[in-house]
Amino acid sequence: MRRHDVRNIAIIAHVDHGKTTLVDGLLRQSGTVASHQRLQDRAMDKLDLERERGITILSKNTAITWRDITVNIVDTPGHSDFGGEVERVLGMVDSVLLLVDAAEGPMPQTRFVLRKALSHGLKPIVVINKIDRPDGRPDEVLNEVFDLFVALDANDEQLEFPVLYASARQGWAVKDLGDEQTSLTPLLDAVLEHVEGPEVDPEGPFQLQVATIDYDEFVGRIAIGRIRRGTVRKGMGIAAVDFDGKVRQTRVSRLTGFSGLQQIEITEAQAGDIVGIAGVTDALPGETICHPSAPEGLPPIAVDEPTISMEFIANNGPFAGTEGKWVTSRKLRERLGRELQSNVSLRVEDTESPEVFKVSGRGELHLGILIETMRREGYELMVSMPRVILHEGENGLEEPYEDVTIECGEALSGAVIQDLNERGGEMQEMRQSTDGTTRLGYLIPSRGLIGYRSRFLTQTRGTGNLYRTFAGYGPYKGPFQRRAAGVLVAQETGQVTAYAMETLQERGQLFVEPGDKVYNGQIVGENARQQDMVVNPCKAKKLDNMRSATKEIDTKLAVSRKFALEEALEFINADELVEITPAAIRLRKRMLDHNERKRLEKIAENQSN
Repeated sequence: MRRHDVRNIAIIAHVDHGKTTLVDGLLRQSGTVASHQRLQDRAMDKLDLERERGITILSKNTAITWRDITVNIVDTPGHSDFGGEVERVLGMVDSVLLLVDAAEGPMPQTRFVLRKALSHGLKPIVVINKIDRPDGRPDEVLNEVFDLFVALDANDEQLEFPVLYASARQGWAVKDLGDEQTSLTPLLDAVLEHVEGPEVDPEGPFQLQVATIDYDEFVGRIAIGRIRRGTVRKGMGIAAVDFDGKVRQTRVSRLTGFSGLQQIEITEAQAGDIVGIAGVTDALPGETICHPSAPEGLPPIAVDEPTISMEFIANNGPFAGTEGKWVTSRKLRERLGRELQSNVSLRVEDTESPEVFKVSGRGELHLGILIETMRREGYELMVSMPRVILHEGENGLEEPYEDVTIECGEALSGAVIQDLNERGGEMQEMRQSTDGTTRLGYLIPSRGLIGYRSRFLTQTRGTGNLYRTFAGYGPYKGPFQRRAAGVLVAQETGQVTAYAMETLQERGQLFVEPGDKVYNGQIVGENARQQDMVVNPCKAKKLDNMRSATKEIDTKLAVSRKFALEEALEFINADELVEITPAAIRLRKRMLDHNERKRLEKIAENQSN
């Protein structure tokens, strides 16, 4: 039978096309959040990192009531690095709202999330958002969306998608551009009209597949998913079936539904409802929770494989343990193990060294968010340069490729095009806008983009936008040059002095300031030449009784360069590491001792000859 009192939808879009802002408007419009209540902007973005970066990282559930019908809404990430969050929730819903910016049109992540939705057989509702933008071009964007549906092999039913025009920030949507712009009522009515209620089996034994994991400090892990069949009640005995078919008996300690921004405790739920179940203390996404009399496991949720890997290493530097709470490899292993329980796109492998773990993810941002989260939790660790994961294909070695869309000023596009061509990129599109902006579309190996973002910002003087999404595997394009310049490496442990920096800044750009503590083997700057140079940033001025004509001249120092985490990962080479602590991000050589590094370089040189 089909339920008519509930609708389950997900909101999908490219980064910054207005998903979370639209959810804010729906919460207001439906009366779920009263007009006198204060609703924080992007209320669904609860993590500090989400609010700081302005992106959605984790999928989240909410629910509203409209015309006596419950509408469950899943807010999804728009960045392909968090595609695993999208893939595992699409099985919970019956349709999606596809948001597209009225000026930018379909972008790489639009293609990514739409392809996933179409592959699940879902029929999208297209919402052209930010229609109030002065540079909006809704008619052209609608044609581009239709072309994208065709390119992704949408069936005839999916091609007959309804279209609405909206301004999520201003809180209105219309079916036609000439309609009165007053509220989001047309959008909510369109959801009830075009989205069918879930098909359910209310009489069968209870079955639910875990899509996401939440955590409550009182009841522990909460498994969230849509009930496929049957009914579940608080206190009922249940069975959890893992990926190998093993069955674990347990009981529902708490049952929750969703209303607005809160999970509310309920006593019973039936097929078609999205609920949270506490009591399965070790539940994992993709596992099945069912009635003990019918322990039938559902097929695992298909998730794309990782494309980038790096080494996570227990911090062994001279300052280890002075700035963080968790330092040992045992604590590092435990933390990565906990992450695996909810992060379905992550892979962790042991290596020959017990201090080193190979961690693989969907991209630099995916792993960078994990590292930043661990740093804020008090962990100290070191990470290596990101490397792409190569595959052996039918025609030889293959590597991951990405679709890249770039927007920059026409006068600045020449340097960008030259650089991307040198990094193995193939131009797919070049389009000029009336406002003097050039849009470039490239297919490029993922390796070519490692370390490119900071260079791109320099090339475009901070005005360019770069969007990327995984396209698939293609032929290996051979080695690329990663970083042309060498680095300045500290010779001894001590405190940086202004006297030493005044001389060293002529050698290149420095990463430290007077008063900073550094250690032997730490990278303190970028050399203007290709070779690495060992320097002494702790050298102090000798004190004597002699007066000098230049003694009173003040020391003038250039501004030092400070790295964000992603910038540091992009900068380092294979023989270097990023040391991450709650208080600092440092760059260092793998081998700290300069003499030992020289010895190993000579051995490698002799072997190559």
